[in-house]
Amino acid sequence: MAKTILAVDDSASIRQMVAFTLKGAGYDVIEAVDGQDALDKANAYQVNLVLTDINMPRMDGLQLLGLLRKLSHYKYVPILMLTTESGDDLKAKGKEAGATGWLVKPFDPKRLLEVIGKVIG
Repeated sequence: MAKTILAVDDSASIRQMVAFTLKGAGYDVIEAVDGQDALDKANAYQVNLVLTDINMPRMDGLQLLGLLRKLSHYKYVPILMLTTESGDDLKAKGKEAGATGWLVKPFDPKRLLEVIGKVIG
């Protein structure tokens, strides 16, 4: 059975590129437009990995990360940050909040799939 990835980004074009890349590699993809939408979908579906942007309206990626880690069924689900942010302070906050990894946009599809493959096998 295909693994399911929750892709969270307020940019429709980024979501499309991510979904296209992941679906092409055989993953099922659930898209969310911001952190609040992602939290709702994370509670409605069982996903194997969350891939989220940081800068989004309503709820940002770091808030989402913190809330997901408080849910028992998301304690060990890999959560990757996919963002334009590359500052060490933000990366440290992400790691502290429970991020599994950090990828910087624009992303390389091969690299994205490599990282995902490593964390969800």
